[in-house]
Amino acid sequence: MIHFQPHSQMNTLPVSTRRDFLRVTGLAGAAIGFPTVIPARVLGADAPSKKIHILQIGCGRIGRDMDMPGILKQNAARMVACCDVDALRLGDAKEMIEGHYRKNKIDLAVATYGDYREALQHSDIDAVAVSTPDFWHAEPVIAAAMAGKDIYVQKPLSMTLAEGRQVSDVVRARKRMFQIGSQQRSTAQFRIACEWVRSGRIGKLHTVKIGLPTDPSGGSTEEIPVPSHLNYAMWLGCTPLAPYTMDRVHSQGPTLKDRFKDRPGWLRIEDYTLGMITGWGSHHVDIAHWGMDTEHTGPISIEGTAEFPKSGLWNVHGPYHIEAKYANGVTLVIDHKLPNGVRFEGSDGWIFVTRGAVRVTASDPVPKGAAAKALQASHPDILSTPLGEKDVRLHESPNGDHHLDWITSIQTRQPAVTTPEVAHRSTSACILGWVAMKLGRKLTWNPEKEEFIGDDTANAMRSRPERAPYGVSHMKKD
Repeated sequence: MIHFQPHSQMNTLPVSTRRDFLRVTGLAGAAIGFPTVIPARVLGADAPSKKIHILQIGCGRIGRDMDMPGILKQNAARMVACCDVDALRLGDAKEMIEGHYRKNKIDLAVATYGDYREALQHSDIDAVAVSTPDFWHAEPVIAAAMAGKDIYVQKPLSMTLAEGRQVSDVVRARKRMFQIGSQQRSTAQFRIACEWVRSGRIGKLHTVKIGLPTDPSGGSTEEIPVPSHLNYAMWLGCTPLAPYTMDRVHSQGPTLKDRFKDRPGWLRIEDYTLGMITGWGSHHVDIAHWGMDTEHTGPISIEGTAEFPKSGLWNVHGPYHIEAKYANGVTLVIDHKLPNGVRFEGSDGWIFVTRGAVRVTASDPVPKGAAAKALQASHPDILSTPLGEKDVRLHESPNGDHHLDWITSIQTRQPAVTTPEVAHRSTSACILGWVAMKLGRKLTWNPEKEEFIGDDTANAMRSRPERAPYGVSHMKKD
């Protein structure tokens, strides 16, 4: 049996909350001590000492629906610990992980933490998966890299341009293996579409069109008591103090179904996310950059318009239109009226790629009609003609499995399909679109210096104030 126990559980919580935390997670009687790994088998490929020990940070909807299942099925890995500021979600995650391993005849006691910083102190943890809200991405990624852990993080990489630059610089300087949740790169049709575009199958590329969904307005602003099992002060992190309402955070309730029945409210509030421009935009802009061969740069100009709610709690953008110009002459258009997907248009035809009917979460939009087909082109021969020896071949994830691609990267110490810099550039293009939408005017961007040219107002929006002690600006990085 593998025993993996933390030396404390949630030392940042008040006494009453800590008591509830221990009760919910069933750890009130847990032994106190540094984590140890005691293998039942000490030889062979299945010996625990030969597995990659992973800490799951964030046990909410995307963690349960995608990242935890994706990692749990990897034979070379063991999810030995999990962390969340909501003790109910933490208990749910512990039960889910241990239940999975029991079904596979693996007896493993999963450690639980209310503060990821405590978990990162333990050398038994090799890697982390970060599935937190958007505003809680950059800080734990940087902390994990500095602690010598390899990293998987959900998209978008960051909330601000300044955060993204720091993440890329630190992760690369520490030589950590990295993957971001841009799983479309590991899906065959997206890779194939980009290979065809970069191989000249549609002639000279001139335009890329992206369709994204929108978010509703609304949300209750009425303050209610903070649940005793939620460390709300830490959940807010580097963002401003704000009254608690369930529509600001995530669903609560006595059952697992209650707790995961809705898309969480933070996904619609600008303090915590920029909206669909980064939520879905980071997926499709990443594919656009892959096909455009602009993965390590960004646009040279961008302009946009959008509607923003004037009342209610949820204030991310609604309908929008964005146009960006790149130095290679390509125009990128992002508009809510376009089909959800990426359309590459060239001098000799076009290619459209989307997920088709595949959903990662229940709320994901599914294209209808002609747009529902995963891969389409203006001419049949574009899709039927195989690539030649001199054509472009892009990174192919093993078995089309995004999490396996990350695990393989950890084993081989070779880059995964997405690197920190690539993730930063795709996220930053989305953030530039958000800045343009907020200001409602054309902006000129220097992708090498990562600054707006002649626009102090726009440059000030490259970062945000961060509430101490949280946020990357308050971290020691030496």
